[in-house]
Amino acid sequence: MASNLKNLSVFDRPVPSAAEMSFGIVVAEWNHAITSALLDGAVATLRAAGCAEEKIKVKWVPGTFELPMGAQYFAEYTNVDAVIVLGCVIQGDTRHFDFVCQGVTSGVQQMQLSWNMPIAFGVLTTQNQQQALDRAGGKLGNKGDEAAATAIKMVALQREMELEDNGEQSASRGEGAMIN
Repeated sequence: MASNLKNLSVFDRPVPSAAEMSFGIVVAEWNHAITSALLDGAVATLRAAGCAEEKIKVKWVPGTFELPMGAQYFAEYTNVDAVIVLGCVIQGDTRHFDFVCQGVTSGVQQMQLSWNMPIAFGVLTTQNQQQALDRAGGKLGNKGDEAAATAIKMVALQREMELEDNGEQSASRGEGAMIN
């Protein structure tokens, strides 16, 4: 659904508890006023879901293009359950916008699949500054809220699937059965 038709801070389904979860947040320095607002939204959503302050780690990278590498550093060097990437790319007069957007999107997707870790995509790709402001705590909500809720939901899903898989493996091995 187009974000101009939906408030990014209103969720269709409840957000699970994040009390037992930990998160890394990678934030682009470029368009700092926007990305700082996205960070505020993400942290507020994590905290509202019960995530402890000490379970939220924030790191800054120079720009949006560097977000996948920052996410990889979290995957490699920490024990977070998920990473949230926050950035903002505003359309300009050159094709730079296209290359940055394509690169960060591909990089984040590749990270998720190769590391088997939820990486929530909180990157605004807008035509102008006003659209970015509208989506960073303005009239359309905050993409940071949405990215944090996505990260929580994906960690919950991953844990649920792991528990179901472990239960199926236990049953197939006959665990719990008596052996004479």
